[in-house]
Amino acid sequence: MVRRFRTLPLRSRLALLVATAVAVAVAAVAVACWVTTRDRLTEQLDTTLSQVKPAEKAIVVLTASCTSGLPGDLQIVTGPYTIQLVSPTGNRPCTLPGKPAIPVQDEDRAVAAGLREDATHTTKAENGTAMRVHTAPVPDRPNLAVSVAVPMAQVTDPLGQLAWVLLAVSGIGVIGAGAAGLWVARAGLRPVDELTEAVEHVARTEDLTVRIPVDGEDEIARLSNSFNSMTAQLASSRDRQAQLIADAGHELRTPLTSLRTNVELLARSDETGRVIPPEDRKALMASVKAQMTELAALIGDLQELARPDAAQPGPLQVVALHDITRTALQRARLRGPELTITDDLAPWYVRAEPAALERAIVNVLDNAVKFSPPRVTIDVRLHRGELTVRDRGPGIPAEELPHVFERFWRSPSARQLPGSGLGLSIVARTVQQAGGEIALRPAPDRGPGTTATIRLPGAPTPPPGM
Repeated sequence: MVRRFRTLPLRSRLALLVATAVAVAVAAVAVACWVTTRDRLTEQLDTTLSQVKPAEKAIVVLTASCTSGLPGDLQIVTGPYTIQLVSPTGNRPCTLPGKPAIPVQDEDRAVAAGLREDATHTTKAENGTAMRVHTAPVPDRPNLAVSVAVPMAQVTDPLGQLAWVLLAVSGIGVIGAGAAGLWVARAGLRPVDELTEAVEHVARTEDLTVRIPVDGEDEIARLSNSFNSMTAQLASSRDRQAQLIADAGHELRTPLTSLRTNVELLARSDETGRVIPPEDRKALMASVKAQMTELAALIGDLQELARPDAAQPGPLQVVALHDITRTALQRARLRGPELTITDDLAPWYVRAEPAALERAIVNVLDNAVKFSPPRVTIDVRLHRGELTVRDRGPGIPAEELPHVFERFWRSPSARQLPGSGLGLSIVARTVQQAGGEIALRPAPDRGPGTTATIRLPGAPTPPPGM
């Protein structure tokens, strides 16, 4: 049953649940109403019976009937009531002629014996009629009680009519509740239907521009907002992927075209037998080597950006920023032997991904080396978590500073130099994942060059146990 219920549509389940809840509530109210009415009617009937006082003539007639007998055709008008005398020991009561006898109960005999003040109960007469009986002592006649009875139809007939009325009202209420529940379910689930249609449309057409109208601040509105945010993020991600592919193709085309030209020159020389002068051949081979190096670096940067976990940092560790910077300085000095690189590194410990952080610092130093003319000084300083790299190159114009961390962006003055335009983008992402900031500014003394500043949260001393 539960499994079949779960297979029903959601709106059908809601309508069924509403109808069931209303049915239970209506049934509880109907039963409470019926029971209360029954008790009140029975209480009123008992009050009426207790107030009925049989006439003295009826008592005399009944007494005579019990002792000497009376003609069967003697009639005494008592209305709807049945009156009979009860003795403490008598098993068969004395009942007025024309009325069915009512079996004597133990409580009736107890009243006749003076053990109880009165007794009220329900029983059946000899003809099978349900009777409500009230027994009380007969004044001035010891060891004698009189029972006054009336048919229970005075209570059961109105209760039967009430039961049919309650049943009809309950049925109408349950049917109405089911219809109202179905209407409410349809109205309430209309936004869900729109969301389902939108999802199916996206799955069918891959159209991520679909947006669902949001009305209100309820759970459905929150779900619609979440869907709109999800499709917007997916569309943005797809656009970024398309842009990355387009930019990567553009950047790869230049070194590949140059490499292809040089290789074709070497191949044509071998095919035609025309010997390339040693000096030119050496220059061609150096150009091919440089282009291969640039191509490998570009592919490495693209792989770094395209990693599935690139948006999420790797396991963070407490690392010594001054040691990582010192290692990166050693590599930078090898790449720029004609440059003077000074360093002032104070101890600073940060939480970061070691390999990514080292790559970021190497990229910053490589930029400083690449843009610095020969025989100039590059100043590197680390103080209280702020790493500054000051070069003395041509600098970056103020209008170009907002673009330096964009993917594949290269200033016009740097397009003739090797590079992919991805280095600073990778640096910015790594620093942000470590909770830090990076900025490029003109030299503070208004001299030539640019100052790169990286700020990372940390402490000057290592944590215990490191």
